[in-house]
Amino acid sequence: MTSVDWSTVHRPEPAGLRWMATAVLRTWAGSLAEAWTNRRGFWVQVWAMVANDIVWVLFWLFFFRRFDSIRGWEFHDLVVLQAVLTTAGGFVLGLLANSRLIGQAIADGELDAALGLPVPTLPYLLVRRIDVTFIGDIIFGVSLFFILADPTPIRLAVFVTSTVASAAVIVGFLVLIGSTAFFIGRSEVGDLGFHALILFASYPIDLFGSRARFLLYAVIPAGFVSGVPVRLLSEFDWRWALALVAVATGLMTAAVVAFNRGLRRYTSGSVWTSA
Repeated sequence: MTSVDWSTVHRPEPAGLRWMATAVLRTWAGSLAEAWTNRRGFWVQVWAMVANDIVWVLFWLFFFRRFDSIRGWEFHDLVVLQAVLTTAGGFVLGLLANSRLIGQAIADGELDAALGLPVPTLPYLLVRRIDVTFIGDIIFGVSLFFILADPTPIRLAVFVTSTVASAAVIVGFLVLIGSTAFFIGRSEVGDLGFHALILFASYPIDLFGSRARFLLYAVIPAGFVSGVPVRLLSEFDWRWALALVAVATGLMTAAVVAFNRGLRRYTSGSVWTSA
């Protein structure tokens, strides 16, 4: 099987940022329309995820009926954590579903179809696939915030901003570790990183010791996915807000740089898929 070095292949010149943005948005709309074709299956998967999330909240409800708090965290704090995590995670894993599959696509040589298009490869890949199940997380997270998290106009603004930043942290981290497949040729690192991020972000950050918390802020940014947004919603602090924005921006930038540099090393395996 002949391999093609994509760094030497001429690609169509883009027609401008506005055109590329329109093309990406239309791709995203097409992915949503494709997911909506089976409406019964769509809603079955969505409500199954909502039911799963409700069970998780009920677990914490029963837990805090026996224990008033755990290291300063009360049931209300866990409600906010679940609202942020399910909304941000649902957006990334549902509407940008390929973000967790970047490493697998690279390792299997499945980027060929995307590379032949006159649009930025990474944004196209991110919006090309919708995972309907995780849309249930978005519905649940937003509903949970409005029902149990004492919404006010100010808290709503903080919730939206911190959730967007949390989603950016997740996307940046997943794409960054997924891009390691360009250099090591394996996708297991991405899978492990994904599961570690979601697992640790699901629990109060203060449950972990000081060394573990350092790792959850500096290595696996689970603290910035859920811990910092909860802190901002309980007691807003500009220093933590700026730290969250800085981490989200830094991870997104590092992810784009790593992916684009990795493309120079990518060789086609002649595997044509819908990306």
